[in-house]
Amino acid sequence: MTAELQQDDAAAAADRRGSGCQMLLNQLREITGVQDPSFLHEALKASNGDITQAVSLLTEGRVREPGQDTVAAEPSEAEGSAASKEIIAKVIDLTCDNKDDLQAAIALSLLESPKIQADGKDLNRIHEATSAETKRSKRKRCEAWGENPNPNDWRRVDGWPVGLKNVGNTCWFSAVIQSLFQLSEFRRLVLSYSLPQDVLESCPGHTEKRNLVFMQELQYLFALMMGSNRKSVDPSAALNLLKGAFRSPEEQQQDVSEFTHKLLDWLEDAFQLAVSADSNPRNKSENPMVQLFYGTFLTEGIREGKPFCNTETFGQYPLQVNGHSNLDECLEGAMVEGDIELPPPDDSVKYEQERWFTKLPPVLTFELSRFEFNQSLGQPEKIHNKLEFPQIIYMDRYMYRSKELIRSKRECIRKSKEEIKVLQQKLERYVQYGSGPARFPLPDMLKYVIEFASTKPASESTAPRSHARLPLPVSSVCCPGSDLTSTESPSEEGSSQGAGSTCSSSEGSLHKPRTGVQSPAPSRAPVEVPAHPAPRTVTEEEMHFVRTCLQRWRSEIEQDIQDLKNCIASTTQTIEQMYCDPLLCQVPYRLHAVLVHEGQANAGHYWAYVYDQPRQVWLKYNDTSVTESSWEELERDSYGGLRNVSAYCLMYTDDSLPRFSAEAASGEPDQMSGEVEALPAELKHYVQEDNWKFEREVEEWEGEQSCKVPQMDSSTSSASQDFSSAPAPPAAPPPGARCLSSEHAVIAKEQTAQAIANTARAYERSGVEAALREAFHEEYSRLYQLAREEPPSHSDPRLQHVLVYFFQNEAPKRVVERTLLEQFADRNLSYDERSISIMKVAQAKLKEIGPDDMNMDEYKKWHEDYSLFRKVSVYLLTGLELYQKGKYQEALSYLVYAYQSNTTLLIKGPLRGVKESVIALYRRKCLLELNARAASLFETNDDPSVTEGINVMNELIIPCIHLIINDDISKDDLAAIEVMRNHWCSYLGQDIAENLQLCLGEFLPRLLDPSAEIIVLKEPPTIRPNSPYDLCSRFAAVMESIQGVSTVTVKALQQWLSTLTPIPVSCVA
Repeated sequence: MTAELQQDDAAAAADRRGSGCQMLLNQLREITGVQDPSFLHEALKASNGDITQAVSLLTEGRVREPGQDTVAAEPSEAEGSAASKEIIAKVIDLTCDNKDDLQAAIALSLLESPKIQADGKDLNRIHEATSAETKRSKRKRCEAWGENPNPNDWRRVDGWPVGLKNVGNTCWFSAVIQSLFQLSEFRRLVLSYSLPQDVLESCPGHTEKRNLVFMQELQYLFALMMGSNRKSVDPSAALNLLKGAFRSPEEQQQDVSEFTHKLLDWLEDAFQLAVSADSNPRNKSENPMVQLFYGTFLTEGIREGKPFCNTETFGQYPLQVNGHSNLDECLEGAMVEGDIELPPPDDSVKYEQERWFTKLPPVLTFELSRFEFNQSLGQPEKIHNKLEFPQIIYMDRYMYRSKELIRSKRECIRKSKEEIKVLQQKLERYVQYGSGPARFPLPDMLKYVIEFASTKPASESTAPRSHARLPLPVSSVCCPGSDLTSTESPSEEGSSQGAGSTCSSSEGSLHKPRTGVQSPAPSRAPVEVPAHPAPRTVTEEEMHFVRTCLQRWRSEIEQDIQDLKNCIASTTQTIEQMYCDPLLCQVPYRLHAVLVHEGQANAGHYWAYVYDQPRQVWLKYNDTSVTESSWEELERDSYGGLRNVSAYCLMYTDDSLPRFSAEAASGEPDQMSGEVEALPAELKHYVQEDNWKFEREVEEWEGEQSCKVPQMDSSTSSASQDFSSAPAPPAAPPPGARCLSSEHAVIAKEQTAQAIANTARAYERSGVEAALREAFHEEYSRLYQLAREEPPSHSDPRLQHVLVYFFQNEAPKRVVERTLLEQFADRNLSYDERSISIMKVAQAKLKEIGPDDMNMDEYKKWHEDYSLFRKVSVYLLTGLELYQKGKYQEALSYLVYAYQSNTTLLIKGPLRGVKESVIALYRRKCLLELNARAASLFETNDDPSVTEGINVMNELIIPCIHLIINDDISKDDLAAIEVMRNHWCSYLGQDIAENLQLCLGEFLPRLLDPSAEIIVLKEPPTIRPNSPYDLCSRFAAVMESIQGVSTVTVKALQQWLSTLTPIPVSCVA
């Protein structure tokens, strides 16, 4: 039986090796930098498909000089063929002498070959996992991890998606698993996976057992991600099985594509067991994982003068980033490679190799090759180039069924690009005119000649010039041209500019006669150098002729340049719209997930953006944190080109399939809860048991807290009585202050962690007390300096840290010091031994601060002000973002609340809130836009439209106007209100329908007289708290986008209303 399973495994491995041939070639190209396909084919052939040995063949052969006798790795007899010798002779030159370092660098980006089998260590890990599985009830999973002592803070809220704990450089696991888990079809397949009992009993191989154990752990993990009451769960059990299969050390971060390949291989093998129970074990067409993630493509081309055609299977389709600016360019480059040396008789361009998709999977994954091997450094490097990708991509242009149409369009594009090249060459002759090294735009040169000819010498208005100039040869010998134009001399040194002297410098006059000997002062009159170059003599006729010709030529040339630019723009637009054909918009794929990497090739951090279809929003999955995001934030983090963060993997789903369609899923907000109820009994019981454990943890913690207060009250020491004596509260701050200050500590967690990381030397040298003291003073100084710096117009450092806000508003020193101490006492900083030690010392020092040392009410009010400031900032940014999208109704609610809350802050100080003028400006703009919209609806005389317009006035505009009038109204606000009132008053002098007159009579008095109005305004939706990076980046993006936008002036508004024949307000009494 074992022999049969081994034979089946070998056959399956052979199938995978055949289907993954192209994938291995792409991996070799990325790792070694070799682009020649023939070299890669021969290397793979000579190494019998072993990618590690193929890399060695392509790299080791030139590590030593050709003249050396020894070889780094001598090939065996099987590899000693002429092909392998040819490969060794043609390999590229790597300048790395350390073979171990080279192989270690290659391992960072090496995608593991399906041919490599697990070693003995893998088998031991499987046995350990299997034995642990029998003791599941004794294993603690998904425990509280100590980031926050209160387990209530880790309770899941309103069915929000669950995060995954990072158990040691495992962000790659979280990114991939979250992206796959949010695929409802994939989630259904995993949770419904089961095998008949006879199949379970007939799986003696360690590979089959490992896959079954992994599937079971993945089911438990998915069940918890669906039904857990925790914000985040522990994936250690499933993760350890995967990590055990990698060759790199456990603490090393894995490559996303490497891990995804391994994960899909295991899932494919596990589901193949279920398929094999009912059909042919080698038939993978019925494998659900193959059906979901794998497609096929056809390769046609000419190799060594002979045509070839073959079909291959692909899972993650690799794309090169270098040399491309968007995803379509990457795909075009991957589908077409090379030109044929001898074109066919019809002169149409053919290609050496073309690829066409013949079958696309429901889940289409693109692997962006952002790592390349630097041959000079002998290590991989990350490619930070910008690469754009759409939310919906149409794959028709890459399908085999569209081959003839696409070939004709490619031919048109090729000819258009050739035309653009010719046009650009012609344009270059105009804008880079001249025959010397320095070239200039021809219109500018003609303009300068006209200016020269029109310049009148200064001597014409001061004195005659006939005696003031010497012949040009004399001055050119005595004074080089570079000296004449260098520095102007003082008037008293004017005689030094004679024929026999050099030009004067700012330090004095140095005379250098032609004979090399000091000469007496010249007897001739000095040369008068004009302030600007000008012709010596020019007649009116000459001036008229020159100016007429040059201006005509300049106009003609400018017209030629504009025509060339228009032709280039028109041809470019034709290329861009070439594929905007309805016939090529039949296969839409919608972006489902983007896996992002931040860092360099050897280290970094992964997270994922996943589109939540029921909520219709993008979510950011960053380990334990799951936050609402936006397409704008996704673009900033994924396109690349700005920072060392960029997308590494794109996951699209077939939007034409009902089970993947966004429209179909948008109406199922409770889909997850329904799936929890449909879980198998074992998984449902497991989720219930874990939730019961979590509730026990909460009860135990609350019981411990309730026991601490009486213990402090019963203390007999004087110090303890000071802390617990009535009516003063215990030493801890009031609940509100503790909550807000803790939130502000979490906001600044990364900055505090960096401050702790900088104290490594002090910690090792002088201990934890010295480390805390150094971190405290360094962070205090840094934030104080940041608060004193003048920020750019699109940045607000107060959003980065609470202490910047305190420093700028001159908060009491005790408030500042306690706040900073709480930052270091935050339990979320439990990263390592040093941070935990510093945290405990900081907590002990906080307990030493008694009621007499700190006014806790004042402390609470400062933190309340900063929390309100951040709330105002979020309201303002949300309102501005909505305004830019044309959603004026929603934007106005946020802007009004931002203004009202900001006013309470500004009463306490000018730096307590945000800039009031920005809120007021866009509040006015929203009011004017909504007023115009309500008026246009009113004028339609359509009952539903009129009702909608009147509702806008009653529910939004009138309450907002009354709020503005009750405040200290500005001239601009008053002018805008008068414009809106006059607009509605203008209808009184018009012949309008009776129903419109009745509506106008009902709300117009309320618009004109705010004294008796009861202000009722709907509160905007609650906004989730933002991290400092998200809020600061949003602030910068919004402020940059609104810079340069002019303020709405009263004059412009009155001009806009000039055609409406406004009637004075006094006419309505």
